[in-house]
Amino acid sequence: MTLSVLVPSSLVREAEDKREATRKLGYVARAAAVFRANELVVFPDEDGENKWGGEFVETVLRYAATPPYLRKEVWGKRDELRYAGILPPVLVASTTADDSDESPALREGIVTEVGPDDRVRVNCGMQHPISLFVPPGMNLTEGERVAVRISSREPVRARIVDEPLPGFDVSRMDLTEALGRPDAGVRIATSRYGEPLSVPRLGDLTARITEAGGMTVVFGSPGRGLPDMLGMSPEDVADVEPSVGPGFDLWLNTIPRQGSEVVRTEEAMFASLASLTLTE
Repeated sequence: MTLSVLVPSSLVREAEDKREATRKLGYVARAAAVFRANELVVFPDEDGENKWGGEFVETVLRYAATPPYLRKEVWGKRDELRYAGILPPVLVASTTADDSDESPALREGIVTEVGPDDRVRVNCGMQHPISLFVPPGMNLTEGERVAVRISSREPVRARIVDEPLPGFDVSRMDLTEALGRPDAGVRIATSRYGEPLSVPRLGDLTARITEAGGMTVVFGSPGRGLPDMLGMSPEDVADVEPSVGPGFDLWLNTIPRQGSEVVRTEEAMFASLASLTLTE
């Protein structure tokens, strides 16, 4: 099962300052980690942006998704990360295994040096970078990120593996392009004007998501929901066919008893993904 979460570049449009914008993005990253998203895509909404746009949003989210032991080496000092210290920890399970955990832990590492004899030095959160063999068929360069499976810390026993990195990827992509990918699964647009999510409907939808191999869930920003971004009225949402618009399969109201006039993006993510990721 794959889960792609799409958020607009305008999602911090109502933040009063960079500190508050950073904090908000931290909770977006937390939601992606809690519900095991495979990727977090920032799509452009330039008309809705205020002080901070797509580059700022992507940078902070990518920093939040980077394991703490790699952040200094990967990011250094950047103006966008001035308030990075207030970000809540993402704590992706496979990258924060306890030192006493005897099961092999999959960690993200970064190649710090390419040496002879098919060996590289990798920083993967140990006391020092460790020397590892490069698996056959892999060509690694300095600065490249790799997946490292650690089976023992004392003595150190680890190997580079050709597996997806732990956690989630962060990227920027056009909305139509993201929805048009063959592995998008069920493409869900979230809106208060969509079809109300109910217990019987959730059962049918879960089966559909399982059959499709995953889902792509798209969120709007506070005060500027998806219909507004796409130039659609509430009536358009109610009457829309799957073939209309950028390529959604359905419009869904995941908070049918919404009591607040505006639901923030990070709140909508927790509320929506908690339901949509339930198993049969």
